[in-house]
Amino acid sequence: MAIRILSIDGGGIRGILPGEILVSLEDKLKVKSGNSDARIGDFFDLIAGSSTGAILGAAYICPNKEGRPKFSAQEAVDIYLKEGGKVFDTGIWPYLDKWRLLRGEKYSTHELEKVLKKHFGKTKLSKLLKPTCFVSYDIKKREQIIFRQHCAIVKNEDFLVRDLLRGSTAAPTYFEPARIYSLPPANKKYILVDGGMVASDPALCAYSEAIKFSDVGGIKDMIIVSLGTGKQLISYKYKEVKDWGIFNWARPSIDIALNGGAQLTHYYLKQISSTVENTKYYRIQPNLYDASPAMDNASPKNLIKLKNSGEMNARYFDKELDEIATILTSTQGFHKYQHNP
Repeated sequence: MAIRILSIDGGGIRGILPGEILVSLEDKLKVKSGNSDARIGDFFDLIAGSSTGAILGAAYICPNKEGRPKFSAQEAVDIYLKEGGKVFDTGIWPYLDKWRLLRGEKYSTHELEKVLKKHFGKTKLSKLLKPTCFVSYDIKKREQIIFRQHCAIVKNEDFLVRDLLRGSTAAPTYFEPARIYSLPPANKKYILVDGGMVASDPALCAYSEAIKFSDVGGIKDMIIVSLGTGKQLISYKYKEVKDWGIFNWARPSIDIALNGGAQLTHYYLKQISSTVENTKYYRIQPNLYDASPAMDNASPKNLIKLKNSGEMNARYFDKELDEIATILTSTQGFHKYQHNP
């Protein structure tokens, strides 16, 4: 037995990349399990996600009326392909971006909230099909907020999924912070920004959460599948940045925080994995190929490029995905927490 963990990074519209990779993995799971209705959520015991990774993760374990996963892997990535252009729409005056950023966030939250409501409706955190580790950050309390299905059930700290996803995706300068409230009887309020600000790769958070499952003694009892959203590190020269002010540093700071945090998480998990033989930690960081590295480039042309890049990555990582599918279908997972949540 091993606890099977799926972790997905933040990265805005680049969520299409891990989404397409998981389409390929789901196809392999169908073949290897002999179940044509198999879903990604069937083969993982804990789902972790930051920002766009939280949206994908929630989609894989959102229940339908029959208590089965509502979305296939393809249907999950189709949300991005069909709705991305609406969410990341600057309106009729895109050339005023700099002026808009001086006065407020780049995008209205209206379309994002509309899309989340459309696809997740009134689904509660407590009703998701598997335990979760969805990351956000409270700027008033100044602490990380991890939305855990277990706490929603045991501690009555429940939330609408669409609300917690709004908080996890509130990237500074892109969307305004999210003010969300817990469902009765709890009375909690959070002022949230994007989970990627503290954990763009939430795999280490998932590792810490997995320890709370019964009979899990460490990474030797885990299968971790961690997916990035494409890495294209931008190099900044001293002469270029030494006189930058607040405005010029805004976007680069987010880029550095997101990529640097993910690099550090991968480093830590590799070090932890090295202490035990035959560990099952898979880190897949897709290549962007010719797609834009921007988190918000949802132009029709770039959506096609992201989809194509995702499919190319699925072929490139085919051997790893085949190995993962074999392990997932041949391993019995854990389903119970210990008593100390």
